Amino acid sequence: MTLLTGASLLLVIFVAIERMVSRPMLDLSLFAYPRFVGVQLLAAAPAYGFVVLLILLPGRFIGIEGLREIAAGTLMIALSAPLLILPIAAGLLTRWFRPATICGTGLLISAGGLFWLAQISAGAPPWMIALPMLTIGTGISLPWGLMDGPAVSVVPKERAGMATGIFSTTRVAGEGVALAVVGAILSMLIAGRLDANAPPAAIATAAQRLAAGDITMAANAMPGMDRVALVPLYSQAFSNLLLLLTGITLLTAIVVFIFLRTDAEETFEGEVEGLA
Repeated sequence: MTLLTGASLLLVIFVAIERMVSRPMLDLSLFAYPRFVGVQLLAAAPAYGFVVLLILLPGRFIGIEGLREIAAGTLMIALSAPLLILPIAAGLLTRWFRPATICGTGLLISAGGLFWLAQISAGAPPWMIALPMLTIGTGISLPWGLMDGPAVSVVPKERAGMATGIFSTTRVAGEGVALAVVGAILSMLIAGRLDANAPPAAIATAAQRLAAGDITMAANAMPGMDRVALVPLYSQAFSNLLLLLTGITLLTAIVVFIFLRTDAEETFEGEVEGLA
């Protein structure tokens, strides 16, 4: 709590200083452009709709479902294979569709894949898991190759460098934050389903180990609970997490459709006049 309070205080001080200096390190005034805000959310979308799955799913496949490493790696191809082709196809589609339409549609497809995967329990046949994973990868591939353009087109040309820096930071930092937050949420969801009569330390340890896919250590931390009891518990917590990620991805798609619905040249003049 002390660290969180200190970080919040430093954030407030940082924002105050950046707003006062004539040449800020981080130009916060860019966030006055709704389109710029929409681009930042678009940059963060792959973090919680795709990147976190690259870390969580192998742990589930190997530790929870008992797949061999080669089999788990092969199954992960379904998630990442679309990225080899579809970003190029998305670029070609901009001849007929607005980038915002392509990006928003991709996020909707990804949200559908996340929801589909949430319905599949641990232990299902690999092909049943591969299909929603392929859907997620297909959806996230569409905005993947189109993000950089809007990042600099939604602000004045003389501030494109600042916009690119903020966009890149959001994209990279968003992945680290998403991994930490999503991992903590999965651990919390698991802890809520463990025996409440057990010592809190044992519950925390078991939840953390199970979230990481280490079912053996989780069982050791919770005497009386074996693999048969822990697998369904993990499966339900993982499904609830995927439903949460579905909601976040769906919300991001809606924001992208609303904030980026028009081309930059059609709206920029009006935005400048509104800020004047």
